[in-house]
This record gives sequence, structure tokens and C-alpha cells, in this order.
Amino acid sequence: MVRLGFIIGFIALLGALLSGLAAYRVHDQELALDRIALARAIDVHASLVQDRLTERELLARVASGLFRAPSVLKPSMLEPLRSAIYAFKTDFVVAGWVARLQPNELAAAQAAIAAAGFPKPQIRDYSDKPFAPGSLTHPIDVLMDLEPRSDETKGLPGRSYDQDPVRSAMLARARIEKRSVASDPVPLLRGNGPIGVIVAAPVIPEGATEPAGFVTFSYELATLMLTNDDMSLFSVALRDPRKEGGELVANDQGIVSTRMGADGPAPSATRTVSFGGRDWQLGYYAKTNSARRAEQTAIIVAAIGFAITAMVCGLFGYVAYNNLRLSREIQVRIGFERRLTAVIDELNHRVKNILAVIQSIVTRTLRHGSDIDVARELLIGRIHAMSNVVSLLSESQWQGVKLKGLFEARAIPHADRIAVTGPDIAVSARAAQSLSLLFFELASHSDEGLSLVGKHPHITANWTVTGDAPEEVFHFRWEEFNTSEATRRPDSDFGLILLDRVAPEALGGTAKRFFTDVSYVYELTAPMETVVDMTERDRTDKISAPVRPARG
Repeated sequence: MVRLGFIIGFIALLGALLSGLAAYRVHDQELALDRIALARAIDVHASLVQDRLTERELLARVASGLFRAPSVLKPSMLEPLRSAIYAFKTDFVVAGWVARLQPNELAAAQAAIAAAGFPKPQIRDYSDKPFAPGSLTHPIDVLMDLEPRSDETKGLPGRSYDQDPVRSAMLARARIEKRSVASDPVPLLRGNGPIGVIVAAPVIPEGATEPAGFVTFSYELATLMLTNDDMSLFSVALRDPRKEGGELVANDQGIVSTRMGADGPAPSATRTVSFGGRDWQLGYYAKTNSARRAEQTAIIVAAIGFAITAMVCGLFGYVAYNNLRLSREIQVRIGFERRLTAVIDELNHRVKNILAVIQSIVTRTLRHGSDIDVARELLIGRIHAMSNVVSLLSESQWQGVKLKGLFEARAIPHADRIAVTGPDIAVSARAAQSLSLLFFELASHSDEGLSLVGKHPHITANWTVTGDAPEEVFHFRWEEFNTSEATRRPDSDFGLILLDRVAPEALGGTAKRFFTDVSYVYELTAPMETVVDMTERDRTDKISAPVRPARG
């Protein structure tokens, strides 16, 4: 009995020690993993918020850049920009044109607002009181046009922003710094409207030193903050620059309210984002208490260990199985974190490449001296071509695009007049982006005035693959019949660079263009291993492969 008691006591002591050790390990592991998961989710959320803010500030800059020597008294100033600003899909509440008017321009401005069809054309202060004639001795900032026009917004043009402390401070700073500037949080549309932020970009005519006005975009604060739902690990609050210690929070319906930070616990983490020339601080509050949750998990593990200790035969087996199960769960979670990091890095790489291409397109298209109407159409078309190929790549999980899919009508003009022939090969993501822009440039400069000859198509696009692997060669030929050097619209500078240098270099090949007696021809030759680029596809396959737990 003594020996048995000693053995039972020894097993009970050993079981208690093992159970306590397991509880301690689980506590630390759960606490560490919860903190890592929370920090990772916060970093991802802050990065997404910054990307959204950058897109919205970029829209203001692009919109202001599309103005060329604007006439502040011209009605419907935003009319030429309607398609461009809506193409960005940045969910703005109101886009506005705010003109900086001299006192002697008020009568003409009032007539222009009336001619544009707005119901209240009088020039008035922000409280809707008309200015007395001759009372102004300095320029004022007046809202002249806006988008969208609705029953709620039509009465806003004609208002001066000089008496509004938030908007006037924003415009004054934008005028001094000559760059896009964001306002403090302010109610939009009306006094009790949704709280949001306005970004203003100055429009400076060529050769001038002072802005003629400002392009403004207002956004609801809840949308900019990317407020999470009930399933998120945290809630988000924005530090209110108007109140010391104040925070702006949004509920599930997107309604923003103010609370004082001193009334509750400190945020679990803070992140800083930039928007409109100023820094904004986001506070993240964890929805669960990680320490308490880890303690509860540890207590449960310890209780299980003590209970199983009473079962002499199953003690060691159960403890071993429990430790193995916990180890596998931890490895799976760590593997998921590593995979998420790799996917984010790959996404950042692809987004940076796409943004670099778009930046080059915008810079080349809107070069100094270019015709704004032609440049706008080319810019929109080129960006649509990029958008189309990105959509196709997303649908295929960046595994390549069928070459014939790049000739869809939504991507290039005159698609119905192009006879496409050739094997339907799948080209890589990099090749697809270059070829999409190449096809758009060729189609956009084809002569629209020529008709079909008999039953033959006016334009042909064909390609072939010759040779044996791994020496296969891709041959592409574009031919526009009934076209001569005198009738075909000349290629733009950007188009020439794309045709002669960018597209061939991207595919590691060569290109040439020439006129025959009856047609215009463009030929591109490149190795198939560059066109297909299996190394890029293999890298994407590895990232998207499922994570397998380690075997015990």
C-alpha cells in the first residue's frame, strides 16, 4: 500500500506539475498569438485606410490638374470632369468648384450660376444672407458648381466660404501652400448632416502665382475610417483635432459621434495616416481582453490536466495528445500569418507596379502643350485599358489572361472592326498589361473614316507561335487596310514610346512599324518564355497554396 500510495502520489505530483506547465505555456502562447493577430489586423487596416485616403487625395490632384486656364465665371465648370471624377469611384458626397471672385465679378458670377440652372443664384454668405452691394473690398471664395446635382445640393452654389471657420481655414491654407489640403471634421451638406472631411486642391492657371479657385471633394468620415463590423477584433476611433482628448467614432449604421477619450480606457494601439497635408491619428480599441481570455484558457487546460491525472492509465497519453493538438494549432496559425504577410507583400508589389504604369500614362498624356480634350480621352481610355486587364487578371487570380480577351470592346475602341486570329494562349500578368496598352494605342489611332471593303475586315490582328520549346517565338502582326501615311492619325509621343520601346522591352523582343501600298503594319516578335513567364505564375501558385500543419 505504501509503495502504491507513493506511486499514486508521484503520478499525482507529476500530473500536477505537467498540468501547471501546460497551463503556463498555453497562457503565454494564447496571449502572444492574440497580440500578434491584433497588431497584424491593425497594420492591415491602417494600410487600407491610408490607401483609400491616398486615392481620394490623388483624385483631387488629378481633377485640379485637368483644368487649363479656367474661367471662374464659366457655368458648369465640372461638366468636362464628370466622367473623370466618377471613374475613380471614390464615393465622395459632393464635388465642388469654388471660384475666388473679385468684388467686381460678383454680378457676372451670379448670372453664370443662374444660367447653370441653380435655384438660388444670389452671392451670399455661408449663413445664406445675400451680400450688400458694395460691401466687399477683397476677394471671396464662392461655390460655383457641384456634382452630383440633387434636390439637397442644388441650393448650395452661390455660398461664400469666407465666414465658415473650417472651410475658410482649409481654403486659406491651400491657397498659401498651393497643394491639396484637408479640413477638420465638419457636418456635410447641412448643419445636422453626416460628419465628414473636405479636401481642396488649388487650381492655378498657367503662368499665374495665385489660384483661380479650388476643386473640392467631401467624404463621410465613417467611409474613410473603414469602420469594422461586429466580427472585427477592434473598434476604430479618429482623434478629433477640434477638441483636446476628443475622439470621433462611428456605429454600425455609419453615424459618427464625438466622445471624450478620458471617459474610457486608453487605445490598444494608435496609427498615424496622412491626408490632405496633415497627419490623422487612428485609435484602435480591442474588443476582447486578451489577458483574461488567455487566463481562462489556461485555467481550462489546468483543470483538464488535473482531472486526467486521476486516470492513471490515461495520464501520459492524454497530456501528450493535448500538447500535440495545441502545437498543431499554433503552427497552423503561425503559418497563416506568414502566408498573409507573403500575400500582402505580393499585392503591394503588384499595386506599386500598376501605380507606376498609371503615373507614367498620366505624365506622358498630360504633358505640357497637349490638347486637353484629346489628352483627356486618351487618358481615360488608357486607364480603362489598364482597369480591364487588372479585372481579367483578378478573375484568373493573376494566373494569366487569354490573349483574345484583351480585344474586348470594353477595353479598346473599334473592337467590332478587328478580325482576330491566332492560338488562344494565356499570357503572363506583365505581358498582359503591356499588350493591353499596346492594343489600345493601335486601335485608338486607326482611321475611323474608312469603311469595310467588301466582306473583308478593315483591321486584322493575328499572331503565331513558331519553333520548338524552349526556343518558341511569338509573332504578332497588326494591319490596317486602306490606310496610308497621309490618312492615318499620327501616333502620340506616348504611343510611339509604347510601340517602339516599352512593349518590345517588356516582352524581351523587337518591333517595327511601316506602311505598305495599301495598309499600315505593326509587327512584334518576342520569345514565348517571356510572353508566358511561368516563373511569375509559379510564384503566385506558391503563395496561394494551402498551409499544411506539421505532423507530430
